Amino acid sequence: MTSRQRVIDTILFKNHGRLPVDFPEPYGSDFYWVDMTPSPDKRPPQGIDEWGAEWHNIGVCNLGEVKKPALDDWKEFADLRIPDILDPQRWTAVKNSRTQAGDRFILSSGISIYERVHFIRGLENTWVDIYEHPRELRRLIDLLVDMNLTAIEIYAAAGADGFIITDDWGLQNRLMISPDKWREIWKPAYQRIFHACREAGVLTFMHSCGYIVDILDDLIDIGLTVVHMDQQENMGLELLGKRFGGRITFFSPVDIQATMAKGSLEEIRAYCHSMIEHLSRPGGGFIPRWYSDPQGAGHRPEAVQAMCEEFLTINRNKS
Repeated sequence: MTSRQRVIDTILFKNHGRLPVDFPEPYGSDFYWVDMTPSPDKRPPQGIDEWGAEWHNIGVCNLGEVKKPALDDWKEFADLRIPDILDPQRWTAVKNSRTQAGDRFILSSGISIYERVHFIRGLENTWVDIYEHPRELRRLIDLLVDMNLTAIEIYAAAGADGFIITDDWGLQNRLMISPDKWREIWKPAYQRIFHACREAGVLTFMHSCGYIVDILDDLIDIGLTVVHMDQQENMGLELLGKRFGGRITFFSPVDIQATMAKGSLEEIRAYCHSMIEHLSRPGGGFIPRWYSDPQGAGHRPEAVQAMCEEFLTINRNKS
């Protein structure tokens, strides 16, 4: 079985062999990640992004944070620098991705529709906009959705198998905004994106960290097939498995803020088994991966090694 088919079968709960994985070298990956070059969603450690937001580095992380948003006042919306999604330069590498990927699963990257909003408007402004400027807010979200729909069409034509959008919605114990407001404003936008993916034959992925239990049912209902979840302990593996296991595939490392960062190597290895126990189901439902900025998250090299080797040992025992 090819890597591509193993990932697809796992997401569809039809895989009864080894778990597909997404690990760094030398441990191997069944995935080939592809993105626009440059991506309109690029988050630089320093400097000005394509939208006009100013970024500063926050330390050892690969990412920066926005110090000056691109749009301070909705009156200036007409002057917002909107990247050209159809710029041919963005798509050069994408068009060769099937050849480069070989038999791996191609996972293509989209544009965030919450994080990009608050990169453009500022986080506090975005929260105020929900109540005071909902029309303008929806206009910006619709613009981002339309850019994603164009990207999905081009990715699908290039042979992409999956499409991932990245929006961290959770704090440690609740959503950043009211679940009702999320359903009112953002849920229809995600539904448009997921529908376009289904029409194009592309599986839907979403990265979202923090406590997102309150909206995970909604995301499943509108067509999300894989949740890329780097944290689980703030929600609980048992709760996640009981409520959502068998209905969605978890694409996750050992919890990056708790056990992976602070646990012993024995605790990391034990947590790998707990993830399989609670999140996986016969045929699929769980794909282990690593966190690609280990230094920024405080992950020791030996911790990454322990996690990857434990999952690979589990796979060997399945053979």
